[in-house]
Amino acid sequence: MKRSSSLLAVACALALPTMAAAAPKKPEKPAPVPDATVKIEVGGLHGGRADIYETVPIHGTLSPYAPGQKVEVTFYLDGHRLVSRRVAVSRGSGETGTFDSSVIVKQDGKYAVAAKHRATAALGGDSTVRKSWKVSFPALHPGECGKVVKGFKKAMAAMGYVSGGGKCFNGRLGREVLAYRKVNGMNRSQKAGAGLVKRVFGGKGAYHVHHPKAGEHAEVPLGKQVLVLIKKGKPFAIYPVSTGKPSTPTITGHYTFYRQEPGLNSHGMYYSFYWHNGYAVHGYAEVPNYPASHGCIRTFIADQPRIYEQLHYGESIFVF
Repeated sequence: MKRSSSLLAVACALALPTMAAAAPKKPEKPAPVPDATVKIEVGGLHGGRADIYETVPIHGTLSPYAPGQKVEVTFYLDGHRLVSRRVAVSRGSGETGTFDSSVIVKQDGKYAVAAKHRATAALGGDSTVRKSWKVSFPALHPGECGKVVKGFKKAMAAMGYVSGGGKCFNGRLGREVLAYRKVNGMNRSQKAGAGLVKRVFGGKGAYHVHHPKAGEHAEVPLGKQVLVLIKKGKPFAIYPVSTGKPSTPTITGHYTFYRQEPGLNSHGMYYSFYWHNGYAVHGYAEVPNYPASHGCIRTFIADQPRIYEQLHYGESIFVF
């Protein structure tokens, strides 16, 4: 009996170290996630400005570098979110990651950009302040071609000064610039200076329709010397014209188109569309920037065939 008790005591003593060795270890504390630092630089600026239709590059860094990270780059226009992009971060020099993005400046206004890294298991979060820039505009010249001219045409057309497609400053665009200048009380020329280009890209300088409820019709404000074609209350074509000189003024009032005369007649009138007695809208060889006709509404020869097709029998014309 005593021997059994001794053996049991020895067995228990031998088991104690084994049980102690099997006790679970306390978990180790995870390594702290490193703080992140995001920085951006805006390239391609000149005195804090970018040319219209220029691509503005953005270069950024994220440190320290950690694989698989992305940064959200957000562009703003006049304080409103324009576009956001999730950009992958690549390994740069040392412990720094790099990323790139860009935006094309297509409108007037104040642009800005900011970048943000959202915290992940590998790296903390950080964001930048917004960095901003403004837009500069060039003067445009006859014969010039490019994306700025194409964008200028598009912006003009949005206000009714339609000059056709393409990306070149042709004669038709020059006449639309003249119409724009007439509508806005500017010097009557075909010059598209930087200030005018800026106004057009900003959507400024549209014609104010005087008879918005008259359906499809034409308006001729004698003080502005333009012919405006209107549909659904908005201009869809605006042309520079020359109306009656002081000794033979153009009559004012509300009339309707009633007779067409295609081609060139003996008086030098080209594709005439009559609206009262002998008064007509017609092309002519000379269309000065001031009233010079015998009472008719003179248009440029190059514009009149298009106008002839755009007008209709029975359509109203308001001269005032």
